[in-house]
Amino acid sequence: MQRIYLDNGATSYPKAPLVGDAVKHFIENVGSNVNRSGYALTQTAEEIVFATREEIGHLFNFAQSENVIFTLNVTYALNFLVQGILQPGDHCIVSSMEHNAVMRPLMQLRERGVEFSRVPCDKKGRLRPQDLYKYIRTNTKLVVMTHASNVCGTILPVEEVGKICADNKLIFVVDVAQTAGILPIDYKKIKAHALAFTGHKGLLGPQGVGGFLLEDSIASTMCTLISGGTGSLSEYEEQPPYLPDKFEAGTLNLPGIYGLHAALKYINKVGIDYIREKEMHLAKMLLAGLGNIRGVRVVGLMGIQGRTAVISVDFKGYDNADVAYRLDKYYGIKTRCGLHCAPSAHRTLGTFPQGTVRFSPSHFNTEKEIKITLSALHKALKDLGGTG
Repeated sequence: MQRIYLDNGATSYPKAPLVGDAVKHFIENVGSNVNRSGYALTQTAEEIVFATREEIGHLFNFAQSENVIFTLNVTYALNFLVQGILQPGDHCIVSSMEHNAVMRPLMQLRERGVEFSRVPCDKKGRLRPQDLYKYIRTNTKLVVMTHASNVCGTILPVEEVGKICADNKLIFVVDVAQTAGILPIDYKKIKAHALAFTGHKGLLGPQGVGGFLLEDSIASTMCTLISGGTGSLSEYEEQPPYLPDKFEAGTLNLPGIYGLHAALKYINKVGIDYIREKEMHLAKMLLAGLGNIRGVRVVGLMGIQGRTAVISVDFKGYDNADVAYRLDKYYGIKTRCGLHCAPSAHRTLGTFPQGTVRFSPSHFNTEKEIKITLSALHKALKDLGGTG
C-alpha cells in the first residue's frame, strides 16, 4: 500500500537528506562527549555543536551563539523559560491558542502562587494585539505566545505583540515550534526576549533535540531547572553562571545535534521561501478540495493568507476518529485525530471535545498525493454512510 504522510505538524517525515547519515556518522565514528575531554574526536564534536548553535542563530537573526541553549525538545525549552522566569506573585499572559507545553507548566505554577490570564482569540484562531492591554496588570511579568497554531495553522501577530511588550517592559517568549524552518523569523523584529524551538518539525531534524535562545538580561535572572555536570568549573559544586553551561547540565543529545546540523544546512540550501511556497501551494489544493466535500468543516482560515499548511477538519455527522482510521487503514494516509495537546485552542475554535482530523503536508509531499487524499476522503465518507 502507498504511504502518504500528512502529519508533519506532529513530526516531519521524511527528514532532510543526509540527516540519518549524520546521526549514523556520530554514533559509528565519533561517539565522544563534549566539554569533558581533550582528544581530537571531542574537539570535532564540539565544533559541530558550535556550528549548529551558529546555524540556529543565523536562522533567527540572533547573533549570540553562546545564548543558543540545547534541550530535548520545545516542551523542555518552554518549561525552562516559563518556570525559570516566573516567581510566586508574578502574572503571565497567554493566548487562548496555546499548546499544553505552555499551559501545563502554568497550571503547575498556579499552585505556587503564579497567576495567568488567557487573551481570547476569535473562532478562526486570530488574536487582536490591542486586546492584550485589557489583561496587563501591575504584576504582569511575562507574555508567552505561539507563533502559529498547531491545530489550525493560524499565524498570530507576534511582531505587534512584541512591540506592546517592549512598550510595557514585559518579557516576551515566543513558541516557534510550528514555524521554525517554515516562516522567516527575525528575532529583532519580533522584539522577543526568548524563542523556543524544536528540531523535529519544520527544521526537519531528528526527535530529541530542541532548545531556546535568549537575551543575557533574562538569562542572568532565570532560575535553572536542572543542575549537574557541564565539564566546566568542575572544582565548584555550584552551577556555572554563564551560557550555555548554566542551562545545559548533563550530556547533550549529540547524535540529534549532528542530525539537526545536517537539516539546517539543507534548509539553508533550498531556502525557507521555497519551502513555504511549496507547502502553501499544496495547502491551497487541499483547502479547495475540502470545500467541495459535503459534511466537511474546515477549522480556522479557509484561504492561505495568515496561516501555515496545518489544516484541521471536523467531519459533521461522522466520528472524526473513524475517518482518520479509514484513511490510514485503507489508503495509507497518515493524519492526526484528536485534541492535539491543545484543548484551549479547540475550545476557541469550537471543536472541543470532539477534536479534529489534522492534515499537515510538507514540501516533500506532491500534488498527486493531495489529489489521492481528496479522492480517498470521498470514498471513506461514502463507506461510512455519507454522500461524500
